[in-house]
Amino acid sequence: MTPHLLHVVPSGEWGGAERYAFDICRHYRGRGWDVSVLTRDARIVDTPFREAGIPVCHAPLRDYPDYYSSRAMARLFAAMPRGEGIVHVHRYNDALTCIVARRLAGRPDIRLVVTRHKAERGRDSLLRRVIYRGIDSHLFVSQFSKSKFYEGWRPGRSPLPEEKTDVTYNSLLLASPAATPEPPGGPIAAAYRGRLKPGKGLETLIDAFALIRGSKVRLRVMGKGEPEYVDTLRRRAQLSGVAEQIDWSRDTDFAEPTIARVHFGVLPSEEPEAFGMANLEFMACGRPQVSTLSGAGSEVLSPGEDSVAVAPGNPRELADAIMLLATDPGLRREMGARAFGRYTSLFSWPRFIERLEKHYLP
Repeated sequence: MTPHLLHVVPSGEWGGAERYAFDICRHYRGRGWDVSVLTRDARIVDTPFREAGIPVCHAPLRDYPDYYSSRAMARLFAAMPRGEGIVHVHRYNDALTCIVARRLAGRPDIRLVVTRHKAERGRDSLLRRVIYRGIDSHLFVSQFSKSKFYEGWRPGRSPLPEEKTDVTYNSLLLASPAATPEPPGGPIAAAYRGRLKPGKGLETLIDAFALIRGSKVRLRVMGKGEPEYVDTLRRRAQLSGVAEQIDWSRDTDFAEPTIARVHFGVLPSEEPEAFGMANLEFMACGRPQVSTLSGAGSEVLSPGEDSVAVAPGNPRELADAIMLLATDPGLRREMGARAFGRYTSLFSWPRFIERLEKHYLP
């Protein structure tokens, strides 16, 4: 029998969790599995899956459990061969939808895998206990994410059994991972990659560039956010006199081609990160980074080896770190090579899939 994998992707925008699901679906479709995805009918999410030849189905997938989504999922379950169905979700609401759908379809054999992409304390309630009991494998994207989750209970009192959990670091499905050479000629270019929202340190980043105003260093911002917030960032750059040094890029869904045209990354997040997919994107291209290492950053990067660590919210320290990498090409190359080596040894796709498959096909 051929396994059937269903990924539930409820977001209306594209980000790290969506790339994670997309890469997994592409991998297993290439292996000959029956793969499909359930979304809430958002074109920005549906299009990459469809272009990859992955069937897309729709359901409301609201932020609260809804019977219609469970019925839609139950119909998909009914078509899966016995003992070969796997559904992978990324929110607890969708896990509950799956649990209800299994009962509606009479398919307790459908395996439910959940990936926790957040760094938040777990919540204890009757409904959450139902969800936790119904999960077959619970994957955390970092040890930090897992530790944060378990802060919701006293030691040994969590309703999520330890044997159902695993820390499985993210990866990227790339055609041929390779450390790309720096772009020839032109100004030194740094890049921010990620969502444009408060807490990501973007104000600090603009203030840091104000401190090095007039240098030949340029910044490429790769990300999307609420228009009003992005406008405040643009105004801040204008008032700081650095608007001409910043390029607000639009090609953000798959960043590797853009990263190949910059010299290093800058990730100044001021909020704890469960895992930084942007960290991996720079590492996979052989680029060093300036990073605050918030949350799980210290699990991904090795400061002094492949990155320069800075304190959150400190424009002066961030500016000095940017200038350090901008003015020392030898250091950039050494750190970039080590970053690529760390990616291939710890976060490569084969390593990720080997670990994930233990939960898909136990």
